Amino acid sequence: MPISRTIVEQIKRLIPPLDGTLHKGQSGRVGVLGGALDYTGAPFFAAISALRFGADLSHVICSPTAAGAIKSYSPDLIVHPILNENSSSETVKPELQSILSRLHVLIVGPGLGRESYMQSYAKMAVSIARERGMFIVLDADGLYMIGQDISVIKGYRRAVITPNVVEFKRLSELLGVDPGTPSDLRAALVSRILGGVTVLEKGAIDIISTDSTGEEASLAASQIAAADSQFEKVKETVHVDVEGGLKRCGGQGDVLSGCVGTFMAWGRCYEDGAFGDHKIPTSRIPLLAAVGGSMVTRTASRFAFAKNGRSVVTEDMIPEVGKAFTQVFGPHHHGGNL
Repeated sequence: MPISRTIVEQIKRLIPPLDGTLHKGQSGRVGVLGGALDYTGAPFFAAISALRFGADLSHVICSPTAAGAIKSYSPDLIVHPILNENSSSETVKPELQSILSRLHVLIVGPGLGRESYMQSYAKMAVSIARERGMFIVLDADGLYMIGQDISVIKGYRRAVITPNVVEFKRLSELLGVDPGTPSDLRAALVSRILGGVTVLEKGAIDIISTDSTGEEASLAASQIAAADSQFEKVKETVHVDVEGGLKRCGGQGDVLSGCVGTFMAWGRCYEDGAFGDHKIPTSRIPLLAAVGGSMVTRTASRFAFAKNGRSVVTEDMIPEVGKAFTQVFGPHHHGGNL
């Protein structure tokens, strides 16, 4: 299904107003968990994109070996170098709990790496986020993590995964998806097998799908029902064919994670009553966030490519995120005025 006017209007309702009524933090507090010895750019791109998208605060939870570099990239980021290879889980867990208690969304994967200690801390963070009912985005090596143990995220309908072509193929095979399944149906099938987790399959056209009609999803919904009666069964697929740039530079997926994560943080603020008309059910927030983040990221990629052509790099996209947001959703738009 293409992007309908109804979907765009619902997305706009999740955008915080710029009218002076909100205080610091009510337009989204985002956390990115990633950044080990070899990877410092990816968590930076995700975290700074969240700020450029419109989040109030952006935190990076990383290894001490990555913290210095990430701090040097921008003074706007709040960096927590607590994922120490030599620390015990008992030491790190209360620190993670304290940080996550201040956030609306957790993005796991950019620059995470596959070292056992980073993967272990990531699983711990996702577990804490689930206990707190936070929204979660999983990308890159966060997808490797769930490939090793799908129970980490299975049935958690406040989550979005953002696999690229290779990651999606690997995950589909792992989940036992029939390779003969039509390509436009695979994302929905992966979502169903994962118990209603929203899938953002990146490609020439981004396919965003939520399918919570399976038995696993029904069980998860019943478990959540006591806390959130809005998690009814959902089955929906949206194709985002907004024009992007003609060069796919490494790091664009990290920008997407930051953009989707910010929309989900706004969704949590909306859900908590910070703003809005409260007509959007919680069960739609992950899909709407994925569609909105995809539209803006693809537009930012097109703007950056128009300026830089073949030489475009991810850093060129960052200044374009705000302009792309305005292009897609209008200046200072807030859907509550619709």
